This record gives sequence, structure tokens and C-alpha cells, in this order.
Amino acid sequence: MQCKKEDYTEGSIFHFYNRTEKGKLLFQSDEDYFYFLRKFKSNITKYPCEVYAYCLMPNHFHFCLKQISSRPAYGIFNAAMMSYTLHYNYKYNCRGHLLEKRLQSKKLKDDGYLIQLCRYIHYNPVKAGLVEDIESWKYSNYLEIIGKRNGTMFSAHLSRTYPEEFENYAGNILTYQKYLTGSEFTELLMDGE
Repeated sequence: MQCKKEDYTEGSIFHFYNRTEKGKLLFQSDEDYFYFLRKFKSNITKYPCEVYAYCLMPNHFHFCLKQISSRPAYGIFNAAMMSYTLHYNYKYNCRGHLLEKRLQSKKLKDDGYLIQLCRYIHYNPVKAGLVEDIESWKYSNYLEIIGKRNGTMFSAHLSRTYPEEFENYAGNILTYQKYLTGSEFTELLMDGE
């Protein structure tokens, strides 16, 4: 179910996602991915949040964020997507919107799904057949989580809160892969997307 305005309270955790209209690409080059990430990151101070997990895919994106102020976390996407759409349309000589629907969001009501959601988000490129090894996909914060890249779009709060889950995060994703690809979990996270 889509979140309501009153759901956006300080301390709440959300799964944000969206995709392009059928057949369109959201990101066509490395520059596109990094442009979007720069715009997203530049708006974190305006819409304070902790980034637990993200993954940018050629035609969609996923973010797991914790809102840490009274300013609704969805604002960061409004600002980043407005700038990115202008960039994209100018660069590729296009017009109009890029995304199929307005921003999709789901509030996590149970911390039990938080780690599962992070795994789901990071496993996306493998599930889509874009890479065989999660570490090969550079458009997520997976490498920060496993300590192989020193990026700033990852909240260490998560690994401190759930140390046993993150001690062997890479191995846990591989053994958890069967559950992640199940339709039951996908429906839970994506409302049947």
C-alpha cells in the first residue's frame, strides 16, 4: 500500500522504488547513474535521512531510508528526479516524464523485514541477470556494507544495530537467495509489482 502523508514521521523506515515506462531506460550510461546519485546526495541535508540500502538499475531504483527529521523523506526523490529528468531530457533530446508512476513507497512496520529488504535490494542486479556477482554492480551501496568501498551513502547504524546480520552479509545474501526470489517476499515488498 502506498504511504500517506501522515506516515512520514521521524524515525520511520521506508522502501522507495519506481520504474520507467515499459521499454525505456532510466540510466543509459555511467554518467547518468552518477549524476542521479550526486543529486540525491546533495539533497540529503534538506531531507535528512539515513541510507540503509540502495540499488539503481537500468530501468528502476530501490532505496531503503530512515527519515531522521520531520521533513518527509520522499522530498529527496522529488528534488533529485526533477533535476535528473531535466538532465536526461536535455542529454537524450527527449521530453516529458521518465517514470511510469509517481514515487512508490512502503513503510516498514516491522524491523524483521529491514534486513530482508536490504538483501532484496542488493540482490536485484543478480536476479535481473545483469551480473553474476553482486560485487560487480557498482550502482548500489552493497560494497560499502561489506567494507570494500568507502562511500558515504550508507548508514553504519544498521550494522551496529544488527551486527550478527552484517558480520557475513555477503554470505548471508547467497544463502538467503532462495527466499529473496520467492514471489511471496516480492509481493510483500512491491505490492505485486
